[in-house]
Amino acid sequence: QVQLVESGGGLVQPGGSLRLSCAASGRIFSINTMGWYRQAPGTQRELVGTITSGGISIYADSVKGRFTISRDNSKNTVYLQMNSLKPEDTAVYHCQYRSERWTYWGQGTQVTVSQ
Repeated sequence: QVQLVESGGGLVQPGGSLRLSCAASGRIFSINTMGWYRQAPGTQRELVGTITSGGISIYADSVKGRFTISRDNSKNTVYLQMNSLKPEDTAVYHCQYRSERWTYWGQGTQVTVSQ
């Protein structure tokens, strides 16, 4: 079992920044991928970005150049730095941990971008 605890969501004005964190604990495999997905009301969950334990990252086109994923393997923690936020970034952001055998999800943290 792997537990994921997210933090850092909140309300921010358009153009602002937020940093999300997700700490994993439990049975962590050294080779894994962690990342972020988001889901707005009435829509399907979509990829934001992921990063492997080796440091290879991918991003959705909608966030490229604005969001940055990083991780600290010693802390089993992944971060999502979100800059130049737009109202359309409003969603519940879910952390994901994926190993060769298992996929786990966090409960999500709300990000609201509004005046």
